[in-house]
Amino acid sequence: MNGMNRRTACVLALILLALSIAPAAADAAGTMTVRIIATSDLHGKFMPWDYALNEESGSGSMAQLASAIAMYRTEATLLVDAGDIIQDNAADIFLAGGGVHPMILAMNALGYDAVVTGNHEYNYGMDVLRKTVADLDAKVLTGNVTDEYGRPVADAAAVFEVGGARVAVIGMVTPNILRWDAVNLAGCTVSDPLAETRACIDALEGRYDVLVGVFHMGLENEYGVQNSGVTDILNACPEFDVMVSAHDHTLIPGTEVNGVLVVQNRHQAQTMAVIDLTLERDGTGWKVTDRTPQSVAVAGFAPDPAMSVMLAPYHAYALADAEKVIGRLEGGPLAPANEIAGIPAALTGDTALIDLIQKAQLHFTGARVSSAAPSAADANLEPGEIRKHDTSVIYRFTNTLYRLRMTGAQLKKYMEWAAGCYNTWQPGDLTISFDPGTRLYNCDLFEGVCYEINVAAEPGSRVEHLTWPDGTPVADGDVFDIAVNNYRANSHLLVPGEIYEEDDMPVLLDADVHIEIGGLRELVGDYIADVMDGVITPACSGNWRITGNDWDREMHETAVRLLAEGTLSALTPEGGGTLAVRPVTVRDVLQAAGSETDAD
Repeated sequence: MNGMNRRTACVLALILLALSIAPAAADAAGTMTVRIIATSDLHGKFMPWDYALNEESGSGSMAQLASAIAMYRTEATLLVDAGDIIQDNAADIFLAGGGVHPMILAMNALGYDAVVTGNHEYNYGMDVLRKTVADLDAKVLTGNVTDEYGRPVADAAAVFEVGGARVAVIGMVTPNILRWDAVNLAGCTVSDPLAETRACIDALEGRYDVLVGVFHMGLENEYGVQNSGVTDILNACPEFDVMVSAHDHTLIPGTEVNGVLVVQNRHQAQTMAVIDLTLERDGTGWKVTDRTPQSVAVAGFAPDPAMSVMLAPYHAYALADAEKVIGRLEGGPLAPANEIAGIPAALTGDTALIDLIQKAQLHFTGARVSSAAPSAADANLEPGEIRKHDTSVIYRFTNTLYRLRMTGAQLKKYMEWAAGCYNTWQPGDLTISFDPGTRLYNCDLFEGVCYEINVAAEPGSRVEHLTWPDGTPVADGDVFDIAVNNYRANSHLLVPGEIYEEDDMPVLLDADVHIEIGGLRELVGDYIADVMDGVITPACSGNWRITGNDWDREMHETAVRLLAEGTLSALTPEGGGTLAVRPVTVRDVLQAAGSETDAD
């Protein structure tokens, strides 16, 4: 079925659906309130537990959502979700075996009315997608995807009777699923969501009182793809009363685009959107006269007891999976102990722990260069068995892996930005220190090139002797791929004005590389288990080093001892922070030594 025929079929189906719903009954009071509760990007968080970290996580979960929804649900409530349900939080372990995924069980128990597929629903192939759709009791909506057999994966729209009003819901997914899951979508058609939306609205004309969009699309376009953000949709389709946006994981309590109210939630059930629509009688139907949104933080709700009991067997299974042995570390720890608190060893020289992350990133992207930052100041792994959740010690964050294309000149700018985390070394300093505004996760290190960081040089001129591993200098015109995490890409490398000007930006080639395995934590685990056959050793390339810190070695050792003894005060800021923001100086050591002499 080609795109035009599919849209024709969609229009006919919607007309038949709309005709089957009677007009809303008149209300003697003349006004009514319809409530919409919207969730999205739940990402496998069925219980208040992070299975990758193997620790409690009460920031949000389906068990807590059950309590929140029970508090906010009224007799005239429509409950919807905008997709990304079954992926993340180690939830992929429930995809095999033919059972119903715990996230789907929870959604069914909560009585969702409408659910839209998110881009991550396509990560595991069309058979998993079809099973997910079939297992949901809710009306599943996705109007711009047909499968390899030419069949729509779901309807484009549905009309619900809510408190006597007719609420039409249209659902679409970002067309960029073809970019991320081209293999899984082989033979499928992903059409323009704007064209499909326009066809749905036209077919439903006069048959609804409220029009709601539930789109797994961010506010703005991605990759410059037209109509991949809800702003494009709403600028062309102002008929919507409410648009539930998703995908970006960015909290939007309520904003307007072309007169349409837009809301968006944080991921993993951290928030739910509650929108109250005031309706007034309009002939035989109703019209929306006011819209009041609020964002509800789910962390404040205790898990619902009944939901917790229902999900308990899945929780136990996931806990056991987190403890599964995936490999073994032999030959010593992955990183040396920090010589001085507040000065991570990973930022004073190459470590096997950072190199393990870099190797995994290079392997899964095929890139020539990789960047990674420490996720904890004391991150380390001791010799012995490596359990699945131990990968969170190596890499704590839930980042995903991106592949970018850049030039040698762009790499140098990026590396200079990263090297700006250090304070400039001054004669008399006996330790390295860091700019007070620095966060550890922004101290990027690089693999695939060799270089030195001269901390005595001023910011912007610190990266020296930058070469490829064979000793060839990295030329400004060299073009290559680099593996980075999604946070770095989206917060700095692909944002004009952060590191690059708009006309000199790296190019995003792949987002969420191998997301079917998981995020970076899971990729590191897969690298250990499958690529390294379960055995790793503390090996590092030694491709970079610190220079310029021309301190007296004996006095430096004295400073280390005095800090360990507590004779010298802490270097980290009083208000909190993990990095030393000032150096120990020769003067500090002499004064402390003098105090020791006086005490003697």
